[in-house]
Amino acid sequence: MAKQKRTYPMEFKQEALRLLATSGKSVRQVEADLGITPGLLRKWNVRYQLDAETGDVKPSEQRELEAENRRLRRELAQVTAERELLKKVVKLFPVDTP
Repeated sequence: MAKQKRTYPMEFKQEALRLLATSGKSVRQVEADLGITPGLLRKWNVRYQLDAETGDVKPSEQRELEAENRRLRRELAQVTAERELLKKVVKLFPVDTP
């Protein structure tokens, strides 16, 4: 029987990261206190960053850059495919110049 993957709400992640930042406890201690899988808090710490002013959790700059990179790669692939299609069309219909 396979284990089900547990999902945590963003509020829980936010509170866990806030607790890690303010408590002075180690990552292992905070994970044990919250009853979460070892290593999960480190992953959250990499994926999200805690805004010092508002205390909100937002995606880390690295994650935002990776998302933009993926978007740009998709866009480049689409433009490249369109260009190749246009090259084929130009070969089919040559333009006669006077």
